Parts: sequence; C-alpha cells; structure tokens
Amino acid sequence: MVKNKTIMNNKILFRSLILIFLCVVKTNAQEVLTLEDAVKIALENNYEIKIAANNLDIDKTNVAIGNAGMLPRVTADVVDNNSVQNTTQTRLDGTNISLDNAKNNNLNYGIALDWTIFDGLKMFAKYDQLKEFQKLGDTELKQTIIQKVSDVNSIYFDLVQQQQNLSHLDSTIVISQKRLTFTENRYTIGKGSKLDVLNAQVDLNTDLGNLIKQKQTYANSKTLLNQVMARELNADFIVTEAITVDNSLMLQELIDLAQKQNPELLLQIINKNITELQLKQIKGERYPVVKVNTGYNFNDSQSSLGFNTQSSAQGFNYGFTASLNLFDGNAQNRNEKIAKMQIENSTLMINQQKVTLNSQLTIAFQTYLANIDLIKLKDDNVDIAKKNMEITAEKFKIGTITSTEFRAAQLNFINSKIRLSNAQFQAKLSEIGLKELAGNISF
Repeated sequence: MVKNKTIMNNKILFRSLILIFLCVVKTNAQEVLTLEDAVKIALENNYEIKIAANNLDIDKTNVAIGNAGMLPRVTADVVDNNSVQNTTQTRLDGTNISLDNAKNNNLNYGIALDWTIFDGLKMFAKYDQLKEFQKLGDTELKQTIIQKVSDVNSIYFDLVQQQQNLSHLDSTIVISQKRLTFTENRYTIGKGSKLDVLNAQVDLNTDLGNLIKQKQTYANSKTLLNQVMARELNADFIVTEAITVDNSLMLQELIDLAQKQNPELLLQIINKNITELQLKQIKGERYPVVKVNTGYNFNDSQSSLGFNTQSSAQGFNYGFTASLNLFDGNAQNRNEKIAKMQIENSTLMINQQKVTLNSQLTIAFQTYLANIDLIKLKDDNVDIAKKNMEITAEKFKIGTITSTEFRAAQLNFINSKIRLSNAQFQAKLSEIGLKELAGNISF
C-alpha cells in the first residue's frame, strides 16, 4: 500500500515538474514586450487617441479667416421666369386689347459680392476664439495621451508584479515537492507519520491551485493591456522582470510642473479665454455693422403684350448698408452681464482646480513616500525570511522541527517576496500617478 502511494505521489511530482518545465519553455519562447514598445503601440493604435487627434484636425481646419466672417461672400444667380396668360388691357385712350396665350419671359443673371467690412471687431474676436478652440483640442489630445500612457504603465507594471508572483509560486511548488518527497521517505523508513505525508500533499495541491489562479489573473491582465494597445487580444508576450521606482521626485517641483502642464488646469484656463472672447463678440453688438456690395447683372424681358415687348439691361451695381442696434429690449445688457458672470465662474473654476490639484499632489506624494519606505521594510523582511527558511530547512532535514513548522517558514518566505513585489508595484503606481498629475509622464 505504501509502495503504491509512493508511486502515485511520484507521478504527481513528475506531472508538476513537467508543468513547470513547459511554463519555463513557453516563457522563454515568448516575445519580451518592453514598456517603451507598449507605449509606442498604444500611441499608434489606441482608438481614443485617434478620435482625439481627428477632433484636433477638425479644430485646426476651423481656424480660418473665412470661418470668422472676414472674407466677402460671392454668389452667382440665375432667375428665369416664364408665363403664358390670357391678357386684357385697357389703355388711357379707352382702347381695349386682348390676347390669349400671351407669353412673358424675364431672364435675370449676374454675380454679386457682399462684404462686411466692420462689425464692431466681432470677426477678430471670433478668429481668436477659433484659435483657442484649437488649443482646447490640442490639450484634450494631450490629456488623452497622458491618460492612456498612464494606463499602459499601470497595467504593464501590474503584469511585472504578477509575473514575479508566478516565479515566487513556482519556487514554493519546488519547495513543497521536496518536502513531500522528504516526508514520504521518512514515512517509508518508519521515522515519519502518515499525517505529515498527507499534509505535505495537501499543501502542494494548494500551491498548484494558487499557481493556476495566478496564471489566470496574469492572462486577463495581458488581455487588458492588448486592449489598451488596440491590438490582437490574444497576442502573447512577457514583460520585463523588474520594477524600478523613481525615488527622486520632489513635491514642489511636481506642483510647479502641474501649474504649467496639468491638462485639467490648462483646459480650465483655455475655457476662460474662450469666455472672454465671447464677451468681446457680445460687446461688438453695440457698434454699427457696415457692409459693401457690388455686382454685375444682366436682365432680359420679353412680353407678347404691352408698351414694351422686349427690354434688356446689363451693368454694374454697387452700394453699402449700415445698421445700428438702438434698442433690443435690454438684451444687449443682459447678454453682457451673463458673459461677465461666466468669466467670473471660469476664474473660480481655475482657482478651484489649482487647490484640488495641489491637494491631490500632496496626498499622492505622501503615499509615494510611504510606499518607498515600505519597499525598504519589505526588502529587509525578505532577507530575514530567507535566513529563517534556510535554518528551518536544515532543522527539518534532521527532524528537530515538525512539517507544519517547516510549512509556516516556507509560507513566510514566499509571502514576504510577494509582499515586496506588491510594495514595489504600489510605489510605482504612486510615481505614475504623480507624474500624470504633473503632466510629466514620459511618452
């Protein structure tokens, strides 16, 4: 019975080793995706970035003096009116003339030009406003890029962390397998208990189950990164093996950068500029509007009945119009008052955004410092847990401690390595968040 159990456990051990070996071979054959490559692919493929870029192109196209109303409007018209009527006319001398199916034709065609040469400077304010909309589109594109680059960074380093955890779990499976083999050998020669063998087998199965779960989480995160990069969701790859945290960030430098580069703050400033230009356009309604017009027309009329049966004329026409709004039910005053209040609101929103931004940076920086300290602490714990594991393993071999105590030391060592990976990941997330707020994330 013992022999059969040993054979079965050896089969389980063999299958586990094969599983780990295949994972290692597959990993070595996979593409190594660097962070730089991931960001580059996302910038080229991401749909939200493409949409924002197209919107910016629309804003650029709209920046034109013609769109602001500075250019003349030229039209060509042709009007041809025809009629067939039964006509009766009574002349001054009392003579009556009647004609059935009298034909009449009036043909008029020409080119006309209308040009607003003064509108209270509204056209210039409109042109400047179109430029601000272009700046708005450019800032929105940068905001989208920064957000997507931040997403790529976060998901990428999450994958690095998970990849490290997979390695840690592989290590603990190797340890658990050695422990199972050792307890089986001791049980075979009568120096161990059946309970130790069963506990070792259960712990090995637990470790294998944790490995399967971690692989599933890792696969899901790879799919998510492929989605952000807008490429084939099943594209396989591995990431780099280390998480390097930039521990040189300074709070005041980040705040200064954020005041100049944070997209949310820049959007608020641009919106205020747009509102101020809107007020200029409204104020332009107080001034007269002057338009000039000219054109060349040709007119030809034919009539079957009348004093003139045919007439034609052609030549230039020109002139100007001027209009001034004298009273519009106080709409002008109301519109100006509302525009001024909107400018005031824009100023308040800028101030609010600055306070919010500084608060977010301060809180995120404190978290960043704490996470860096945690890395040092967790790193020390790994060294301590490793030494403890080595001592425990020696004692377990000579039988001075139980299998359960060995398992506790094993879990303490593996968990300390996992906690270190988590601490590095959290510190990296803090770094990414700070750089995103400062508008200084690298892409």
